Amino acid sequence: MQTNPTPSAPAHASLVALGDSFTEGMSDLLPDGTYRGWADLLAARMAAVTPGFRYANLAVRGKLIQQIVDEQVDRAAAMGADVITLVGGLNDTLRPKCDMVRVRDLLTEAVERLAPHCKQLVLMRSPGRQGPVLERFRPRMEALFEVVDELADRHDAVVVDLYGAPALGDPRLWDVDRLHLTGEGHRRVAEAVWQTLGYPAEDPEWHLPPDATLPPHWVARRVEDVRFARRHLLPWIGRRLTGRSSGDGLPPKRPELLPYEAA
Repeated sequence: MQTNPTPSAPAHASLVALGDSFTEGMSDLLPDGTYRGWADLLAARMAAVTPGFRYANLAVRGKLIQQIVDEQVDRAAAMGADVITLVGGLNDTLRPKCDMVRVRDLLTEAVERLAPHCKQLVLMRSPGRQGPVLERFRPRMEALFEVVDELADRHDAVVVDLYGAPALGDPRLWDVDRLHLTGEGHRRVAEAVWQTLGYPAEDPEWHLPPDATLPPHWVARRVEDVRFARRHLLPWIGRRLTGRSSGDGLPPKRPELLPYEAA
């Protein structure tokens, strides 16, 4: 049931989300086999306080920043939404060869083309799971986030700092593929963006990790490591080496800016 916005809440009438698997919603799996994710959760909240709210999600898993610029940016700009979220470039940093100067230039191009066509542009410092993989790519990721901060200052965008949130580094909030957040992780991201846009907090402690639990036994961890390598790591490496993407041939998640109500 929709209600009128409260005086303390902004009244954004539309949202367009751009990006890759993070914004598509992997691995927040629904019973019908589709993905929900933080952007859908955010849209549902915004729709609940703004009658006639519209939402589009152009994200496709595996997209590099060049593909986001080529396939999503102009389409999003033409929609003229109140809020546009842009998260991209992280897939580039995880490639064996990454030209960070080129990533910077492309992200700059994307922001420059989007900022004049929305009331509020939202950028993010993406979350990073604790572990050896992050340590290997951390310098590239942090270089990317420096660009994000610079562009936000230059174009009056807001930055949601997920990288600095202890909760989103906790392995318990990441799926078994160790690349995508769980449903609880996506819920926390939605809360972070919600608050950054000026809405009243529903979970003021979203950034805090879950309560401590006993770590799994050493044998269980090793079994899980082997399973992860076989089911996720090796196929991921294979796609990187052959230039393929998990999103090849897939359409945008929600390609049109249409009225949205949560199921």
